[in-house]
Amino acid sequence: MSDYTRLRDVELRKSLEAERGLFLAEGEKVIRRAIAAGYPVRSVLTTPRRLAGLADVLDPLEAPVYVVSDEIVEGIAGFPVHRGALASLARVALPTPLDLLARPGVRRVLVLEDLVDHGNVGSIFRCAAALGVDAVILSPRCADPLYRRAVKVSMGAVFAIPYARMTEWYNGLAELRSAGFQTLALTPDQSAAPIGKLDLGPRAALLLGSEGDGLSSRWLHEADQNVCIPMSATAMDLGVDSLNVVAAAAIACHALMRP
Repeated sequence: MSDYTRLRDVELRKSLEAERGLFLAEGEKVIRRAIAAGYPVRSVLTTPRRLAGLADVLDPLEAPVYVVSDEIVEGIAGFPVHRGALASLARVALPTPLDLLARPGVRRVLVLEDLVDHGNVGSIFRCAAALGVDAVILSPRCADPLYRRAVKVSMGAVFAIPYARMTEWYNGLAELRSAGFQTLALTPDQSAAPIGKLDLGPRAALLLGSEGDGLSSRWLHEADQNVCIPMSATAMDLGVDSLNVVAAAAIACHALMRP
């Protein structure tokens, strides 16, 4: 039961989940997707009214299933669990960025630099998976895609797209370049090339920066080309010169995946 305690204490959960090598999935749909993706189940915590909906995936498992009232779930988790089911799953080893980039069929990649908001990371994974991006690479300081909020916001899309984490940021783009990827740095600077009109090479990696500051000057300078999403001139005159990172990711991924 200790896997499920104090879910709103972010720092506690980060240390506990790293120490135990686990993560949590919330809700029937997300739990199903995590199990289908091959993550080993440690245990499940659910309520009587949600048990029947998960019976087909839980029956073959050897992991314990705790069935308790809504009040007890809330007492353990520290908030009302509206989807009525939580599963604790074991993490699996991530590939290295080079191993991931070498996989057959990996041609279009999203690279996230220092996005620290779990909700944004989950939403971007959902965009990337929905639009057909082949893989995601994270800088060392990016938020954990398997943190509960990221998993929940992504609706399980974090299980649908392979990802890897860089061990070193400073020369992170060198690995992409050595794997034959054209690196495209997304910037609000309207003097950059419009991403929708760019001639893309056979392998391309789109770089997205942090929520507030965007990409670092180093990555902007080292990228093969800076690209932008054209903004309305009227909006820019009113001081609206950029999109939030999730909206920008969705538009840019759509352009990246065009035929």
